[in-house]
Amino acid sequence: MKKSLPISVEFIYQVFALLIIIIVVHGAYIGLIRPKADAFLAKQAALMEPAKSGTTPRSPYVVIRDYEQEACFILMFWALAIMGYKGLATIRHRALLQMDLIPLAEGLRILPEDTRDLSRRIQALPPHQQQSLLPRALLAALQRFSSTRNIQDVANATHAYCASEAERLDTELSMIRYIAWAIPSVGFIGTVRGIGEALGYAHQALEGNIFDVTRSLGVAFNSTLIALLISVVLMFLLHNLQLLQERYVLDTEAYCEEKLTSHLHAR
Repeated sequence: MKKSLPISVEFIYQVFALLIIIIVVHGAYIGLIRPKADAFLAKQAALMEPAKSGTTPRSPYVVIRDYEQEACFILMFWALAIMGYKGLATIRHRALLQMDLIPLAEGLRILPEDTRDLSRRIQALPPHQQQSLLPRALLAALQRFSSTRNIQDVANATHAYCASEAERLDTELSMIRYIAWAIPSVGFIGTVRGIGEALGYAHQALEGNIFDVTRSLGVAFNSTLIALLISVVLMFLLHNLQLLQERYVLDTEAYCEEKLTSHLHAR
């Protein structure tokens, strides 16, 4: 029997998103950012000659021109793509909370004999909706009530199912947390590289030529600046995504309690 590869749609999306982001960001650096930054640095070097004087404003292209900043932007856009995918998936699953999956008239009770018909209604949902937390939790609760006829067991099963889903969602955010941690590390690599280059030009500074030293120190400070700014933004968005997912799980558990558990009757 032929087995399918254990590759999810989300994994394929992440891989292709990373490849596209690398191509776009690197193309922007080659075609726009580095040529603009090099032209500005050449102009700045000319103004630092003894026979010339003048001032030039700080260029944003110089601030983001180096390889560490490019890597930080690639990681940032990749993390945003992953968060966008997870956020849209959560919003789409959350829309099921607006549906009446357990239709009951006012005052009616659910008996163990009724669980089969209710389960069939949920199983009639489209496949992509059946993979959501709410239909799976309701089916698990109905099956538990049909087999045990114990309402407390149903409540415990629903809570355990939602808690397990919350842990799964939290675990799936580990890649985004790693990226948010890696970006400042890449910035610190740029800092070490810039300081090392500046030390290599120390003999020129002693002779009065400080341009290469200041340019290398700019690499050191600019890479750390960009990395920390990106990390702050990513952590803010990550916490909002985590809050969205946590509210989704809590609202799903409340839905099961209100629409199902409170109407169960074991006779």
